[in-house]
Amino acid sequence: MRFKSTVVGGYRVLAVSGVNTISFAIDSAQADTQGLLGFAVEREDPLENERYYMRGFKVFPSVIPNPDKDTEVSTFDHPVQSFVWDDFTGKPGRTYHYYFHPLKGVPKKLDRKAKPIKITVRTEPQFKASEEHDVFFNRGVASSQAYARQFDNKRPDDPTLSPAQQQAALQWLSRELDDALLKFIQQAKAGDTLLGCFYEFRYLPVLEAFKAALDRGVAVKLIVDGKVNQSTDKDGFHESFPREENLRTIALAKIPLKNVLLREARASDIQHNKFMVLLKGAAAKPTAVWTGSTNLSMGGIHGQTNVGHWVRNPALAAQFRDYWNVLSSDPGGQKADARSDVLKKNKQFKTDVEALLAAPTDWHNIPSGITPVFSPRAGSEVLDMYAAMLDGAQDLSCVTLAFGINKLFKEQLKDNTPQSHLSFLLLEKQDKPDKKSKLPFIRINASNNVYQAWGSFLREPLHRWAKETSAGVLQLNTHVSFIHSKFMLMDPLGADPIVATGSANFSEASTNDNDENMLLIRGSKRVADIYFTEFNRLFNHYYFRSVVEATTQARKAGVPPPKDGSLELTEDDGWLQKYAPGKLRFKRVQLFVKMKGA
Repeated sequence: MRFKSTVVGGYRVLAVSGVNTISFAIDSAQADTQGLLGFAVEREDPLENERYYMRGFKVFPSVIPNPDKDTEVSTFDHPVQSFVWDDFTGKPGRTYHYYFHPLKGVPKKLDRKAKPIKITVRTEPQFKASEEHDVFFNRGVASSQAYARQFDNKRPDDPTLSPAQQQAALQWLSRELDDALLKFIQQAKAGDTLLGCFYEFRYLPVLEAFKAALDRGVAVKLIVDGKVNQSTDKDGFHESFPREENLRTIALAKIPLKNVLLREARASDIQHNKFMVLLKGAAAKPTAVWTGSTNLSMGGIHGQTNVGHWVRNPALAAQFRDYWNVLSSDPGGQKADARSDVLKKNKQFKTDVEALLAAPTDWHNIPSGITPVFSPRAGSEVLDMYAAMLDGAQDLSCVTLAFGINKLFKEQLKDNTPQSHLSFLLLEKQDKPDKKSKLPFIRINASNNVYQAWGSFLREPLHRWAKETSAGVLQLNTHVSFIHSKFMLMDPLGADPIVATGSANFSEASTNDNDENMLLIRGSKRVADIYFTEFNRLFNHYYFRSVVEATTQARKAGVPPPKDGSLELTEDDGWLQKYAPGKLRFKRVQLFVKMKGA
């Protein structure tokens, strides 16, 4: 939801709320900011009868000259020096009153005479059956000061943690994502049908929920990746993944194999879907869909960034049912087939998928509401459209990329200038030249109004920030440790936002080869706001760590390091220079100033 305050002392506060995150901007165009040291931020929760100043980590060095990793302060004395700020600690379905107190004076004698700017916001409920969409993000930030502080960077199954602490660690990492997965399955009653289609199918609590559904009379029908991809390398034999782990977990959960179809055709491509369809009653009435980026694995739910998207829409559920039916015959070429038969079967498979629903090839023509895109399909039109969406935004585009920046995206963005719309790219790894590639490396950065953050963590203590861990170090993930979500936002704060979300990685393989699904959601400000605030949370978290990593690399290479943010508060109003017109922070404030529907 979108909110704005009245103007007080020349300041106006604007806010966008999701489920757990509220993103704020302060428009100071009419204010006298000379001597401004920042804002003390106060939050009031009427439901719990609480009112308190928000906590922070940055300090005035003249007030606390030697902070350590345990130092935590109140913004009452150590204010927020920013016109863009986020509260990541909101509770779902809650009304809050925020008071932004402008502070002047000097750090040891703050001037508190200015009237506070009050803004009332409401967060979205976590579950709301009357809404078409519910969206669930895990935290996806095992690399964090919060995890380091609460769990001492230990694995959730570390034997030195008590059972209660282990459960708390898992709950902190997953947030409500695992609960939502289970709730989707548990809603199915005797006589209903659950269709499932999964790549990784090895998270025992969810498989046990499917078994419980079977036991209470639900018809459970599952398609699971069973591709045989055994290989041998210098480290020895590698069993087929995820086939063998899927089979072991299915056996452990005691799900009968008659309820499971192993997707084995087209072994060089993957069955990358992660969706469920609920069909109600004896008539098998399509009712709801669960989709998103979340693999059913410990790492998918608790480690890397992921999202689950629950849609209550009979027409969409029917479309996913039809797609499931196509996949249920294990279509495509088999290993034993002749080459000519493989080509013929693969072509027919793509034809059958494309016949389900024509995919839009021009984002201008995406209709309001929900449009699914199923893969595999022939041609590059869908991927071309995604690239055009990233480049065609009026004010802002955002995207998460687990496997690098597709060359089509770079080709679209490379001619942008500082006057173009803002683009934020959240990557699994830093975008670097590939030494094995013969193609020229296209560098996109702030000169194109493009800003990148990537999965990284504080490998060593920094100033007073503690050493962190990562999902990989915690042995939660192997291939992707940080950014696994796959979503794009086009003008999310505008009047007509577009959200693309699902299982596909914005790559040639995800559109042309793999079994995948995406949702194109147009015109839903509620959906856009939830995704936007969570993108802010993730991007801001990793941007700081990315700057630290890039700075370290530059110093080792003997080249000028990128500009990094201050680790302390400025003792005068010098921080305002970062908000001069034309600079990134100024542009970010303007996104909120121009947003529609507040």
